[in-house]
Amino acid sequence: MQKAEVYFSDFHTQAFGDGLPAKLKKLIKKAGLEKLNLQGKFVAVKMHFGELGNISYLRPNYARAVVDTIMELGGKPFLTDCNTMYPGSRKNALEHLTCAWINGFTPLTVGCPILIGDGLKGTDDVAVPVNGGEYVKEARIGRAVMDADVFISLTHFKGHEMTGFGGAIKNIGMGCGSRAGKTEQHIGGKPHVVEELCRGCRRCRKECANDGLEFDEAKKKMHVNHDNCKGCGRCLGACNFDAIVFDNYLANKELNCRMAEYAKAVIDGRPHFHIAIVADVSPNCDCHCENDVPIIPDIGMFASFDPLALDQACVDACLKAEPLPGGQLANNIKQSKEADKSDYFTVSNPASEWKSCLEHAEKIKLGTRHYEIINVK
Repeated sequence: MQKAEVYFSDFHTQAFGDGLPAKLKKLIKKAGLEKLNLQGKFVAVKMHFGELGNISYLRPNYARAVVDTIMELGGKPFLTDCNTMYPGSRKNALEHLTCAWINGFTPLTVGCPILIGDGLKGTDDVAVPVNGGEYVKEARIGRAVMDADVFISLTHFKGHEMTGFGGAIKNIGMGCGSRAGKTEQHIGGKPHVVEELCRGCRRCRKECANDGLEFDEAKKKMHVNHDNCKGCGRCLGACNFDAIVFDNYLANKELNCRMAEYAKAVIDGRPHFHIAIVADVSPNCDCHCENDVPIIPDIGMFASFDPLALDQACVDACLKAEPLPGGQLANNIKQSKEADKSDYFTVSNPASEWKSCLEHAEKIKLGTRHYEIINVK
C-alpha cells in the first residue's frame, strides 16, 4: 500500500532567525500547497477560534502564516468555522464572530475575512452526499464551506473528553457541520421543547419541513410532534432561547464514525490540504470555556494532503512523548489500575474512545493510516 507523505517541523528556531510563522510557511510550501493551483480561487481555511475563557486554541499568528501563503499563491482565503449546537459564545454568527475577535482573530490580525460557515443562526447549510457512508447518507455542511473552491484545515491537535483527541478529522467533520449537522453526529432520536424556555415566537416552525412542530395556542408554547418529526435538528439552530433540546446522545463509536463520514463529505471531489499544530495539548476540547495544563510537551507542526495520515502521525507522535508532570494524563496514569497505560488519550479521558474514528475513516477511504514522515528544517 502506498504511504501518504506527512511533512513535519519541530518548534525549534534560531536566535535572531526566522520565527515559527515563517517556519510554518516553509513547511506548507514544502508539503506542496502550491500544487492546488490557488490562483483566483476561494479558499476556506477551517479552524477553531476557541471558546471564551479558553486560551489553549491556536494563536492567530499561525492562521496569518497560512493566509499569507495562500495569497502569495494567488488564492482568496477566508477563515471559517460553523456554529455550535450547544449554548455558549459561538452558537450564532454574531456571538461567534465576537468570540473570534476577542480571541484575537480579526481581518487585521489574520489578513483575510472571517465567515461563519452556516450563517447567522446555523441554519444556512447544504445537504452533501456521503460516498460510501454507512451512518450518514447526506451530511449537513455549512454553505460557505461548500461554496469554496479549495478547502484547507488548520487544526489544533488536543485531547477530547468524548473522542479521545481532536485532530483534523474532527476539525473537518464536526467543525464543518451546521448546527443540524452537529446534532446529527452527536445525537440519535428526536428533540423536545422545554416549556419554561419557550417564548412562543414560532421561529422554529419556519425551519421545519415535516410538520414536526405544533403550537399550543392556549399556553403559547411550541411542542414537538414526534410522529412527524424526522430528528433533523434544524429547529435547534432556529431557537434563540435554547428551548429545543435532544437527550439521546450517541455512543462514542457511532459519533466517531459519523464524524469521519462528515469529513469525507466536506473534502470529496475538490482540492484539499491539511495542517495540524501539536502544541498546548490540553486534555479537553477548545470548545470548553476553560483549559487545563497540557498533558504532553509541544511536539511540532504537521502537513499533508491526507487528513487520516495526518491524524495517525499526530497520534503516534503524541504516544511517544513523555507525559508532563502534574497534568491530567500524568495524574491519571498514577491512579490508573489498567495494565495498558500507553494509550494516553483514553487514560487522560477514560470515557473517551478514538480508534474507531481512524478505523472507519480508512474503511470509507477518507485516506490511509500508512505514512512516511518528511522532516523540514
